[in-house]
Amino acid sequence: MDLFSIVVLGLISIIAWYLISIYNKLVLYQTRVKNAFAQIEVQLRRRYDLIPNLVETAKAYLKHEAETLEAVIQARNQAISGLQQTQGDPTNSSAMQSLGTAETGLMGALGKLNVVMEDYPDLKADATMMQLSSELTHTENKVAFARQAFNDAVLLFNSYMHSFPQQLIADKYGMNKEAAFLEMADHEAIQEAPKVSF
Repeated sequence: MDLFSIVVLGLISIIAWYLISIYNKLVLYQTRVKNAFAQIEVQLRRRYDLIPNLVETAKAYLKHEAETLEAVIQARNQAISGLQQTQGDPTNSSAMQSLGTAETGLMGALGKLNVVMEDYPDLKADATMMQLSSELTHTENKVAFARQAFNDAVLLFNSYMHSFPQQLIADKYGMNKEAAFLEMADHEAIQEAPKVSF
């Protein structure tokens, strides 16, 4: 083998290694997006499981506030539906937008419940309600941190995928679908953890 053949073979090997490393990094970043969304999903499901207990505890005290309690349950169900739409494909921007809108609605319904509960000091002092409120607040903080980690993973994937020559590899192997950020309709809610206090 002559020197020219060795140089050409070396260049082909370097280019092939470079293209393989781009592909592997795209897979890695795409997997990070899916994993980060899975972390959000765990925390959202925990919150969705806490809400019926909260409503049941409040029912005994809020007999005249059935409409408010029903609004909380309805908002929870819409949020669950939004989460189910995003399962398996956190890059689906319309599903992610629906989830963000549903989550904003749920936070609004919980906020209204909080305002109503201010008029019922016995409910606020109830041991079960205090424990549920504490768990819900803790879960809200975890949701906020998980959402930030997810949005960071989306940013990393999207920016890497849209760079050159990564976009060529992404196009060739069908990895060119931009991941969607999880944003709440109220953009101020993204900046800090939602506050839920009872």
